[in-house]
Amino acid sequence: MTDKTAILPEGANPMGPYSPGIVSGGFLFVSGQVGRGPDGAIGSTIEEQTRYTLENMRGILHAAGCDFKDVVKANVYITKPEYFAVFNPIYMEYFPEPRPARATVIAALVDEKFLIEIEAIAKLP
Repeated sequence: MTDKTAILPEGANPMGPYSPGIVSGGFLFVSGQVGRGPDGAIGSTIEEQTRYTLENMRGILHAAGCDFKDVVKANVYITKPEYFAVFNPIYMEYFPEPRPARATVIAALVDEKFLIEIEAIAKLP
């Protein structure tokens, strides 16, 4: 039997059959978050979607008692290489030093309206 607890922040509405976060083994595993705002609207620019994505992640982190300082690994998926230069400074605003290990991949996302998706692993404090 494993220790596994779903994290569902208040107001969260997953778009599929998954948990926004899972706590297990002293870590929080955050499902991929996308650029959908609190009203459900999809951001129209990479800047807006990056901020929405990270704010969605913040809600899951806080629901588990964590913050961006606790993130040890992040995987970032963007749909165009030119988005990297815009996304990266915004990402740096959220993640304090030492920043987590990270992979950034150019990828097609499940809905062509989404420009970015970020998943993460955080160590519980």
